[in-house]
Amino acid sequence: MWGRNDERFRQRYFTFQQRASGATSQAYGVEMMATPLVEMKNVSIAFGGVQAVDNVSISLNAGEVVGLLGHNGAGKSTLIKMLSGAYKMDAGEILINGNKVSIQSPRDARTHNIETIYQTLALADNLDAASNLFLGRELTNKFGLVDDARMEAETRKIMARLNPNFKKLKEPVSALSGGQRQRVVIARALLRNTPILLLDEATSALDAQSEQVVQDALDRLSVGRTTLVIAHRLSTIRGADKIIVMDRGRVVDHGTHEELLARGGIYADLYRLQFKDGKTCLLYTSDAADDSLRVD
Repeated sequence: MWGRNDERFRQRYFTFQQRASGATSQAYGVEMMATPLVEMKNVSIAFGGVQAVDNVSISLNAGEVVGLLGHNGAGKSTLIKMLSGAYKMDAGEILINGNKVSIQSPRDARTHNIETIYQTLALADNLDAASNLFLGRELTNKFGLVDDARMEAETRKIMARLNPNFKKLKEPVSALSGGQRQRVVIARALLRNTPILLLDEATSALDAQSEQVVQDALDRLSVGRTTLVIAHRLSTIRGADKIIVMDRGRVVDHGTHEELLARGGIYADLYRLQFKDGKTCLLYTSDAADDSLRVD
């Protein structure tokens, strides 16, 4: 489960903040970060006459896990796609470590150490797992030739962390199941080892058992990294440092799980709906999904 609520993590977290920012204070006897690692200020985007994201501002501190929640069409995936360079925003600005940056493409996002795992998979279907993991960053031997054996060996190591039974390393990813393909995408993020992760329904293509295995891997991956996550199970984000609630393209609330439940509103409604009658329901909160619920 996403979360940063134990004391051991807090000690690691504030140490990481100090190293990342170089600007701390000793207020209240605790090291605190002066500048967020990632900021989106007054960002907006419209498609035709529909305002998908309207003057939204969010910030993420180094090492922080932030959940993003809302009904279908709230603008969550659109917000992540602007930060990842998949969409160009109409207005607003993005800052990394307090410096304004231009993110016009996924390549720009990767330049600023942002890695994204989308609900819709982004793979080269005709290539195998190793070629997808190292696409654009191929390993070479001393003669400058692509070292397929080394890439395959590294891929085996990374895939073993997600699923020890994954054997289809030489098949095109088009031949893999949805869950297997999602593991390849997540393995690529593990390989790149970037400090900023954007997870848009990262485990949505997996069955319940596989989802838990991958979720555990993502929990380990997120330690010491700034993570913005949309999840279809509220249980996976209720331990987040903060949860941002969106509705109709705007941020309408934010806080911890406990604070949001106490205030009522959209988060509390969605939480009660998902855990209705003591059963866990999958709540499809992505902007591209329909309004259905299904009981696990």
